[in-house]
Amino acid sequence: MANDELRSLICDLARSFYSLGWVSGTGGGICIRDGDHVVLAPSGVQKERMLPDQMFTMALDGTIVSRPADAQLRPSECSSLFLKAINLRNAGAVIHSHSLHAMTATLLFDKEFSISHLEMIKGIQGLSYRDTVVVPIIENTDRECDLADALEDAILRYPTASAVLVRRHGVYVWGNDWVRAKTHAEIYEYLFRAAIEMRRMGIPTRFEGA
Repeated sequence: MANDELRSLICDLARSFYSLGWVSGTGGGICIRDGDHVVLAPSGVQKERMLPDQMFTMALDGTIVSRPADAQLRPSECSSLFLKAINLRNAGAVIHSHSLHAMTATLLFDKEFSISHLEMIKGIQGLSYRDTVVVPIIENTDRECDLADALEDAILRYPTASAVLVRRHGVYVWGNDWVRAKTHAEIYEYLFRAAIEMRRMGIPTRFEGA
C-alpha cells in the first residue's frame, strides 16, 4: 500500500475508533508500518477530524522522515511506545485505545488481565477457545512517553501477548498488519467488557472445569 493510501487509511480508522469511544478527547492513536518507516498521526488533535496531510513518517529508530506543512503539529505522544512493539515484535500496526472497558479492566486485575474459555479468543492470532488470554498491566505515568521502558519490559516478559494494558489509562494492541491489529483490538475490547460483566456477577474469568 502506498504511503498516501496509508495516511488516508489512518484517518478512516481513527474515525471508526472515535465512534467506538477509543480515541475521544484527542486521546489514543494508531500507526501503520510501511517497510522501514512508520506512518503515524500528530499529537493532541481531534482524531475524527484528522486529514492525510497531517500525518508524520518516522524511521524505525524514531527519526522523523517527513512532517506536515503545519509546523505546530507534533508526532504522536505514543511514538516511542509504537516503535517498541514494532521493533520488538515486528508489528505491522499498533493501536492505542482509551476504551472505558480497557481502563476499567485494569482496576479489576492486579499485575495481569486473564480470561479463558470464550469463543472470541479465537480471534487472537495463535490462540483457541480453551487458551487463557494473559495481558500484562503496567502502571501509568504523567507523560505517555515515560511509559516506553515499562512497555518494553512487559513485551519482553510476555512474549506471547499482543497487548499491554496501562493502569487507569487504556491499552496498546498490535498485529502483523493493520487488519490483524484492528481485529486484535476488537477482540480484546470484547474480552475486557466480558471480564467486567463476569466479575460483576461473581463469575471467575478463568474456567477451571474439565
